[in-house]
Amino acid sequence: MSSRKVSRPQAVPVEPSYAAGVASPGAPLQTGGSTTIGTGPVKVALILPMSAPGQGGGVAQSMRNAADMAVSEFQGQDITLLVKDDNGTPEGARAAAQQALAEGAELIVGPVFSGSVQAAAQVARERGKPVIGFSSDASVATRGVYLLSFLVQEEVDRIVAFAAAQGRRSIAALIPETQYGRVAEARLQQAAARQGLRIAALEYYPAGQPQVGVQRLSRVIGGAAPQADALFIPDNGDGLPAVAQALQMAGFDPARVKPLGTGVWNEPRIFALPALQGGWFAAPDNRGFEAFAERYRARFNTDPIRLATLSYDAVTLAAALARMQGVQGFSDAVLTNPAGFAGADGVFRFNPDGTNARALTVQEIRNGTAVAISGAPRTLVASGT
Repeated sequence: MSSRKVSRPQAVPVEPSYAAGVASPGAPLQTGGSTTIGTGPVKVALILPMSAPGQGGGVAQSMRNAADMAVSEFQGQDITLLVKDDNGTPEGARAAAQQALAEGAELIVGPVFSGSVQAAAQVARERGKPVIGFSSDASVATRGVYLLSFLVQEEVDRIVAFAAAQGRRSIAALIPETQYGRVAEARLQQAAARQGLRIAALEYYPAGQPQVGVQRLSRVIGGAAPQADALFIPDNGDGLPAVAQALQMAGFDPARVKPLGTGVWNEPRIFALPALQGGWFAAPDNRGFEAFAERYRARFNTDPIRLATLSYDAVTLAAALARMQGVQGFSDAVLTNPAGFAGADGVFRFNPDGTNARALTVQEIRNGTAVAISGAPRTLVASGT
């Protein structure tokens, strides 16, 4: 993973917004105990919810496969991955971290869920070892606990700045009453203020039940002369079909009021919704994931989950840093190098506060597909956030 000249922003539960469409059958799950991948001199822990019920186990298996791929594709053996199962619980993560550190791990990669990241981080901090976690809940990020995840704050900043540059001046928002929705709304307020955009109206709705909220908003976003020229909806593929249906019934016209979204819009079932045609959303460049997925399918004969690149990038980074600098490569100074790193999903950087910055595209929904209309920058500009 090459270093790139770049420079710095920020996180919400991954916990399964981007994890949509998991359940890859793949190889059988390895429950309990631990296994190793690679034979290099530097030991790195990989903590995943291998035996967690439901979605967690599928996420873990795909991420483990991606880590295996990263080790095999990186030329030479620089690290040994100590793969630990945290059972999807904070208690399991604490025990897994203790075991891995006792076995000589210099860095912890994972866990996936925010409570587990926090638990593993407490153990790691006592030993002065860093963590690269996969939760997208910014509250668990701090110096020494770096989140390599898709962060809603970054995506909101990108889409609002793009909308403003395209002449949008007044945004209405439909916010699901979820943690993701709350974090997205808070960031929307900040981003709109920075860009000089007016927030025309905010409405909230219980997840999956948008009808009343849409009805209340209809006077602002419906009719021949709407008061807003953009509508921000930070919901995902589970919630958006009901939202889109309610919008149609309320007389919403996406040609008049531009739909705006985040990376959780980046899935085919959303692209087919009539009320979102012409909509814009911010997300990593798809091409990197598609190239990764092709290699993954050839190796494992199944599709990776969308989050699998996080594990691939974290392990590739660990191997690259170990080769260049040994265990010193895992220091805070190296991990937060403003030059950043190039990964499967584009350029990224860890901020000193544990969050990350990513280069993102803006994509437009057109006739059942998504087309990139603003490419991801090759470098990240300095930010004051």
